[in-house]
Amino acid sequence: MLSFESDYTEGAHEMIIRRLVETNLEQTPGYGLDHYCESAKAKIKEAFGVPGADVFFLIGGTQTNSTVIASLLREYQGVVAVGTGHIGVHESGAVEYTGHKVLTLPDHGGKMDAGELDAFLEAFYADGTFEHMVIPGMVYISFPTELGTIYTKAELETLHGVCQKYSMPLFIDGARLGYGLMSDSNDIDIREFASLCDVFYVGGTKVGALFGEAVVFTHGAPAHFFTTIKQHGALMAKGRMLGLQFDTLFTDGLYFRIARHADEMASILKGIFLEKGYETFIDSPTNQQFFVMTRERASELHGKVRFEDWCPVDEERIAVRFVTSWATTEDNVHALRDII
Repeated sequence: MLSFESDYTEGAHEMIIRRLVETNLEQTPGYGLDHYCESAKAKIKEAFGVPGADVFFLIGGTQTNSTVIASLLREYQGVVAVGTGHIGVHESGAVEYTGHKVLTLPDHGGKMDAGELDAFLEAFYADGTFEHMVIPGMVYISFPTELGTIYTKAELETLHGVCQKYSMPLFIDGARLGYGLMSDSNDIDIREFASLCDVFYVGGTKVGALFGEAVVFTHGAPAHFFTTIKQHGALMAKGRMLGLQFDTLFTDGLYFRIARHADEMASILKGIFLEKGYETFIDSPTNQQFFVMTRERASELHGKVRFEDWCPVDEERIAVRFVTSWATTEDNVHALRDII
């Protein structure tokens, strides 16, 4: 059966599998202290133009989000995110489990509005009783958003400016970062991107790796971040398994090439749905595509292709999500044409 359910249903890019096999019997130090991790860190810092950054490898997205947030907040602080933000919806309360409330703002096509953030913070500190409240200590967004949309350079600059005004770090969840940066609609240069936040992560799990995320603190990591990683269960003893994967992804631009491929497949897929008369739920320029169809039609299609029911639109219709990945072929996409 065809699957457009998510971008991590396949294993890993063949070049990663090949290198894992080739190096399988090598003996290296543990916990990320090996030469593969060092090489991967250097390549990531070079790609994003942040030679002074600190880079760490963690095992998955949920662990990465909760670990980074816990490391940057005091015990009385919370993290500001939009209502559709991944940390507040699809991570089983992992951030709040560590003791930090997720403070939500409205989303606009999945994105946070800088003006609304500024107004929220101004009103918060204007309240004479704010010391009795959870204090906003950082801002979390994702690129792309949960709805596949991306921030423009101007939007990200303005948002980062508000964060700097209130001395709050801006954290960008990059679980699908490659798909956002390589979108035709993206106007942010890869090296500019890193200058518009305080910490971000490069998603590997959804962009060609077996597993793993690379956290980049652009201005240096909080004290003892390594220890925080271990405390949150996100540290691998066989750290080279992560380093080798990212070293491969960041050799000769592989990470960006395969992300670009997924976006191209999504564009073809989108055109097929529009050609067939379906309407978009939201106009996404990345590898996640959302369409509106009747509940009856969605039920019929579930017997022929894997995809996700996203949310109700009205009593008769729902929004559905189709996702392409680094491994999606053009044959896969055109086979979908006959099904829908």
